[in-house]
Amino acid sequence: MSNLFSMAGKRVLVTGASSGFGAHFASVLADAGADLVLAARRLDRLEQTAASVREKGREAVVVAMDVADPASVKAAFAELPELDVVINNAGISRVGRTDNYTEDDWDAVLDTNLKGVWAVTQQALARWMEGGRGGNIINVASILGLRVGQQLSAYAASKAAVVQLTRSVALDYARYGIRCNALCPGYFETDINRDWLHSEHGERQIKRIPFRRVGNMPEISGPLLLLASDASAYMSGVALPVDGAHLCSAL
Repeated sequence: MSNLFSMAGKRVLVTGASSGFGAHFASVLADAGADLVLAARRLDRLEQTAASVREKGREAVVVAMDVADPASVKAAFAELPELDVVINNAGISRVGRTDNYTEDDWDAVLDTNLKGVWAVTQQALARWMEGGRGGNIINVASILGLRVGQQLSAYAASKAAVVQLTRSVALDYARYGIRCNALCPGYFETDINRDWLHSEHGERQIKRIPFRRVGNMPEISGPLLLLASDASAYMSGVALPVDGAHLCSAL
């Protein structure tokens, strides 16, 4: 049982690995024995994550990748070593009413959160299919892909689409030994939402969480390792909430 969640011998790609969930995931996976491939647009911040991984005695390859640009994703994959697990973590948000969104706001969120997941997934699938081997994809969605919050229409739409993309990939590629699951965090404080959580509206939202608090980063480590490791070998197409029972809140 002590080895159930081991990542020894596995190499994992994490997109958006320069901060937030991505940096935390890299640390957790390294502790579990994985070697990492870390991707983001900014190499300087990636190197900080890579240094932390190497201090744990694991390999860390750093690659520049703009997930919103399929050409950038394809170019990055051409230089990557063989992968066992791909974690689509890169994401952004824009807060505001739908009638106030600009086209640029909408496109930025959908291009990063949805097209980016598709572009990375497509490259991973192509490599695994060509090599005749299985693989494991984890898409970081959100509880906002399962229910909805105020003034987050682009983000909610993108994450709901990611959940359905996850299920579609799980169905289409199960016969090839390729799994695909979605991790759906509730509210954890990260760079993407820190200001909002400390706003008046954010504090009201926290009171609606049955646990009456946001999640702490270590509390998502176990669910991540479940999906990334062979402990979930018979799981695919799952959207796994980690949310302090927020989805169970009364209407």
